[in-house]
Amino acid sequence: MTDSPENPRAGERIAKLLARAGIASRREIERMIAEGRVKLDGAVLETPATVLTSLRGVTVDDVPVSAPEAARVFLFHKPSGLITAERDPAGRPTIYTALRNALPKDAPRVMPVGRLDLNTEGLLLLTNDGALKRALELPASGIPRTYRARTFGEISQKQLEDLIEGVEIDGIRYGKIDANMERRTGRNQWVEMTLTEGKNREVRRVLEYLGLQVSRLLRVSYGPFHLGDLQRGAAEEVPGHKIDDLLRQLGVAAPTDVGPRRRTPPAASPAAASPAAPVRAAPGRPAPMRAGSAP
Repeated sequence: MTDSPENPRAGERIAKLLARAGIASRREIERMIAEGRVKLDGAVLETPATVLTSLRGVTVDDVPVSAPEAARVFLFHKPSGLITAERDPAGRPTIYTALRNALPKDAPRVMPVGRLDLNTEGLLLLTNDGALKRALELPASGIPRTYRARTFGEISQKQLEDLIEGVEIDGIRYGKIDANMERRTGRNQWVEMTLTEGKNREVRRVLEYLGLQVSRLLRVSYGPFHLGDLQRGAAEEVPGHKIDDLLRQLGVAAPTDVGPRRRTPPAASPAAASPAAPVRAAPGRPAPMRAGSAP
């Protein structure tokens, strides 16, 4: 079904429906459509502006697309050396190589929330819900991301504190950053940085602008979720009630045509039933929340 003057609001664009079903991001879906990989009743779709009321009859790479299921979120400890993408033209290994063994067998097709560079490790959120992914990524959501960087060079705490006003580098404006020196040995130090936007290579660019060499970069938290002691290359699922709290806080409406939410194992701690902390926070340190622990 396509849009028309008589029925201009019927259904939603195919790219939005497929993103909601966890196929890929809207941008990636538009690329898939341009490559002729998306079909409706056997006919190749030619435009991402196609409006449908359901995914009935839609295939991607000739595989039928199922109706979206309830949102699921996984915490993944991304190792260094993996590309945050489904495929890499240069043939480098991607996060999906590691996820084959890290995710449970019943895991849906998931998309990364934002990206971590090839040589950046740490917490990466994964979800099957395109609307939730977008809400978590938008700077307007004000969700803090915290990184720890091992650096070499001369730097003062005052220089780091000045980043709270933001900084402009090569014509690019970076918003306020809460940065602190963790510990120093000679000219080597660990620096912690919390920001609420995710510009490309932002942490590395800012630290290099300050004259520091970055030898290791680790993301330790994203919003209310914390890396904790999650092992490198491992993943764990966020309980459903925490996802429901997150959807409400972000104002993301759940689709009406989903199946029942999958039950996740109860948290080991009795405090796990505590209400979730607000997602929006000041650019200080967010309250840590592991998948199976209280926020």
